[in-house]
Amino acid sequence: MDRKLTLLSKLFLIIIFFILYAPIFFLIFYSFNSGETMYSFKGFSLEWYRELFHDTRLLIIVLNTIVVALLSSLFSTIIGIFGALAIHMAKRRQTKNALLSFNNVLIVSPDVIIGASFLILFTMAGIKLGFYSVLLSHIAFSIPIVVLMVLPKLTEMSPSLIDAARDLGASSWDVMSKVIIPYISPGIFAGFFMALTYSLDDFAVTFFVTGNGFSTLSVEIYSLARRGISLNINALSALLFLFTFALVVIYYFITQRNKPSGMGVRKR
Repeated sequence: MDRKLTLLSKLFLIIIFFILYAPIFFLIFYSFNSGETMYSFKGFSLEWYRELFHDTRLLIIVLNTIVVALLSSLFSTIIGIFGALAIHMAKRRQTKNALLSFNNVLIVSPDVIIGASFLILFTMAGIKLGFYSVLLSHIAFSIPIVVLMVLPKLTEMSPSLIDAARDLGASSWDVMSKVIIPYISPGIFAGFFMALTYSLDDFAVTFFVTGNGFSTLSVEIYSLARRGISLNINALSALLFLFTFALVVIYYFITQRNKPSGMGVRKR
């Protein structure tokens, strides 16, 4: 009976992964099509990738997207670390739970509401929509993600480590830079890569706060798709998928490297 359940669970898992990944591989497959549609594969060609790399406007948009993602991830990680520390160091449990709830609300809130809220805020504040509005928005919605990645590592850390450092004469800066930061570094890296992925992937919030003359890949792909299916979108999407997959692999190896090795029990 257990063997049948195991086979069924494996079959179910295979079907789920097939449903999720089949459209992506279908898209990547047709990015090498020498034809102009996704209805028939006429032959293998790199024409659409060459066209993609000769499109100066699209390359500028790619650069905009990467710059926004890196800067927003960096700033949100720094702010998120201090936010996680503030929540962790809150003395009253009610205060800690309230701060954590406020943090989680931003994660579960629909992107449309967040994007519309930022649009109203920037309009009232007189901030011109463009690079800075997109950057500030990405920083704002990435901070709660970083907090959730860093906070568990702070919870795992034993208070005796900090007490021992202070007993040895360490200053507050030494405790922070030589004890706390190294211990929570796996959470920091995880938060940075998660924020980077969310920034690269975001469409709804960016669609609301982007202005004329500035765009990101998600918004550009949407506008290109509305004008009609072109296989250079396939090529661009394939490169984005590979880039995101590389980020996931890097994150996996970082987490594996920072895992504490278990103590083996030797048999007599």
